[in-house]
Amino acid sequence: MAIYLDVHPENPQPRTITRVVDLLRGDGLVAYPTDSCFALGCQLGNRDGLDRIREIRHLDSKHHFTLVCRDFAQLGQFVHINNAVFRSLKAATPGSYTFILPATKEVPRRLLHPRKKTVGVRIPDHPVAQALLAALGEPLVSSTLLLPGETEPMTQGWEIKERLDHAIDAVLDSGECGTLPTTVVDFSADEPEIVRYGAGDPTRFE
Repeated sequence: MAIYLDVHPENPQPRTITRVVDLLRGDGLVAYPTDSCFALGCQLGNRDGLDRIREIRHLDSKHHFTLVCRDFAQLGQFVHINNAVFRSLKAATPGSYTFILPATKEVPRRLLHPRKKTVGVRIPDHPVAQALLAALGEPLVSSTLLLPGETEPMTQGWEIKERLDHAIDAVLDSGECGTLPTTVVDFSADEPEIVRYGAGDPTRFE
């Protein structure tokens, strides 16, 4: 059964954040709020958590998982970024964007796109997500909490708890955080390509 944890949206209680981090370090899978919508997240080395995300969302091997990072220093450990791309990303983060970039050797192979060897990265603009990342000290492997056959992510923490009670370990709820997933921009080729239009303003990459 999933633990339901209510957390303040602006000043998340450290005790609650610590409890979630302990779950994550124990190979847990959690639903947590971001600046776009709820996401599923687990620790980087959690193979079982990854499999559970695939099962919940019915994902294939070509799905780009996202490494949700606290800041650029952390993000730079996991993806290759040239100066031009760095400037583009810097201007748009933190924010509701996911960027697809060539991965470094720090990224486990099972997270990579099988052909392109790329991975998604983002830096969220949300106090709860940032508190979680700061306490964890490493990125969260994440995927939008969008269930198979549905067009919009779930927005209510209690509903997530109800629907995924036996599939995840905790729901961290700070209130509604929107229904639009991130705007996804692929920087793995010469020119940026918008793969998904979402919460982030796409015009800066068009």
